[in-house]
Amino acid sequence: MTSHRSVQVSRRALLAGIAGGVAMAVLPIGAIAAAAVNPVFRHGVAAGDPDASSVVLWTRVTAPAPATVEWELSDSPAFTRILKSGTVATDAARDFTVKALATGLRAGGTFFYRFRLGKAVSPVGRARTLPTGRVDTLGIALASCSNYAFGYFNAYDAIAHDPAIDFVLHTGDYIYEYGGKDGWGEDIARTIGREHAPAHEIVTLSDYRTRHAQYKTDAGSLAMHAQHTLLACWDDHESANNPWTGGAQNHQPDTEGDWATRRAASIQAYYEWMPVREPEWLEVKGRSRAQFWRAYSFGDLALLHTLETRHTARAQQIEYIDHAHEIVDAASAERFKRDVLGAPNRPLIAPELEADLEAALARSVQQGQPWRVIGCPMIIGRLNVPDMVALGVLPDPAPRLAAVKSKEELAKIAADPAVSFAWRGRFNLPDYTDAWGGYPWARERFYDLSRRAGAGDLVFLSGDSHSFWTNDLADAQGRPAGIEFGTAGISSPGDFISSGFDPDMSRRLDKVYAEHIPEVVWTDNMHQGYVRMEFGRHAGTATFVAVSTLLSREYTTQVIRRDAFRRDGARVRLA
Repeated sequence: MTSHRSVQVSRRALLAGIAGGVAMAVLPIGAIAAAAVNPVFRHGVAAGDPDASSVVLWTRVTAPAPATVEWELSDSPAFTRILKSGTVATDAARDFTVKALATGLRAGGTFFYRFRLGKAVSPVGRARTLPTGRVDTLGIALASCSNYAFGYFNAYDAIAHDPAIDFVLHTGDYIYEYGGKDGWGEDIARTIGREHAPAHEIVTLSDYRTRHAQYKTDAGSLAMHAQHTLLACWDDHESANNPWTGGAQNHQPDTEGDWATRRAASIQAYYEWMPVREPEWLEVKGRSRAQFWRAYSFGDLALLHTLETRHTARAQQIEYIDHAHEIVDAASAERFKRDVLGAPNRPLIAPELEADLEAALARSVQQGQPWRVIGCPMIIGRLNVPDMVALGVLPDPAPRLAAVKSKEELAKIAADPAVSFAWRGRFNLPDYTDAWGGYPWARERFYDLSRRAGAGDLVFLSGDSHSFWTNDLADAQGRPAGIEFGTAGISSPGDFISSGFDPDMSRRLDKVYAEHIPEVVWTDNMHQGYVRMEFGRHAGTATFVAVSTLLSREYTTQVIRRDAFRRDGARVRLA
């Protein structure tokens, strides 16, 4: 988090550690790779959810009976001096996972940790605490949407080998709930031996635990978690596709039981398997596990605040299929956008989160931090689909839609992506109603909140969309609201591709979005990878890093774009 030395990185390289005011520390990648073959610690190690004096340490043991696991933390990978240690009891009631909160640590420090069970010793992990005082640089890897079935998590491996990264921000869809022979991505999974376990959609606590365990065996995941400290929020697939407070699109009560029970199981498994603080470890007491948002302060440089948008406040998503018969011309489309999508009191975030966020933003402004960053589970930019028919991109769907005689027939035709996109474009509707575009009242409320705090200069780091984005944001009155960088999936395919458009059309749609949607500066749905965010005192750079393949663990990386941004008085601007 201070200045970096230049290093040439290979798969066998030593990675430079970054610690304010102390010598650089290094951790051999070989020590991490051993996690994949360690029979007791086969799911590796992880660190996360830090503050200036503490950090969560995590592992999981493969043991036949209840066990007491020792942990040690040192300032060197050789463990010549043990700074902190302790024990954690684990058993089947917590799926043999182990979490310890290492406290009393030096701010801005780099530490090394390991676990012991009998004679078995875990791989060594590296953990960081948040810095205080002056901080000149900060490197964050933005990651999202890691679907095991679609291929190897090579982007995680690339993050592990990226010397510019201080922390990893994962904005959700860390696992996916699908499974079985007809599950999303399973056709690819069968060709490379990565079928989801269990071999069906996950519903029970045992199911969610098994799925988390599977994801934690990927070599890229093992490497990234051992190298970098995780800052996380969740999106929908950690539970089920498109959840809201009363249910989920991908939950059928008749066959899958009570939604509240399923959601509780998904949240329990998440807390067991992720390096995140338990509610009793938080400074604010009385919070539930569902109230999963955090504020991270990086000295005098930046605030990063994550959001929870699924389980504590979200109103039910609007489905176009339920309103298509009402939208017949420009006037009815505007009424729909105003009165249905834009209806007041359709929230995304809870009042408690709003209060915490406004206070944190105001404090950041008062302290003079130049950057206020939002870890956002989904794109907040205004993505209203351009008129694809008028632009000559897609055929007019009107004749096919006019011949529809039932809702079932309409649903079948609407499943054709060319029809769906052309219809939305005809009426300039948001591309997805599950993202912030489906909640315009909530989005304006968010922008108003930030402006009240004196922080109408936010940098959003967003996931969910499986595409790279650079967006220049504005509120409904056209006032600047910040900038947004979105990341492609770690492995989930771009939406145009996965919808069924061929590569040429998918690239053309990217171009149309950038040229005809006012807030979109650039987008790409053709790659998988991550975004390297580098913040300096007055300016920063977003670097979009793509991996060459998901179908083999042998891969290369390519920088497909860089976008500079800077402070400009009370605003942030793309340079």
